[in-house]
Amino acid sequence: MQSTDAWYHGSPQSLTLLATGSTITQERYLAEVFSHKPTLVSLGDSGRLRHNGSAAGFLYRVAETVGPDDIIPVPQSAMPAGLEWLITRPLKVILVGPVTPTPGERMLPLAAQILRLRARLCRRFDRAWRCLRRRI
Repeated sequence: MQSTDAWYHGSPQSLTLLATGSTITQERYLAEVFSHKPTLVSLGDSGRLRHNGSAAGFLYRVAETVGPDDIIPVPQSAMPAGLEWLITRPLKVILVGPVTPTPGERMLPLAAQILRLRARLCRRFDRAWRCLRRRI
């Protein structure tokens, strides 16, 4: 985390203030992706982001200084550490501009289905593992 770099937030809503608990990132493209309201986001080995969001959205830049006490890591994030943060106080934002999803960033329906199945299997495995550990 570089405190001097800009912080961004993506949303399909018109905003001037982010509520406590909102997410921010220093990765502009990640904020753009989240502006489309995806239910699935995939970060490939090459760093390429794909998502299943289809809503047009808005990109915002945080208009205040963000200090270490203003953010905490998103718990149980599927993203690599340091990419997305929760804010601990309301923050003012300014509109950078509208963001429209492009076909190149959209996740194919089959890929989305595979990711959902994989997540379901992981949840089942985790439940089975916790149950097994209680019996040992």
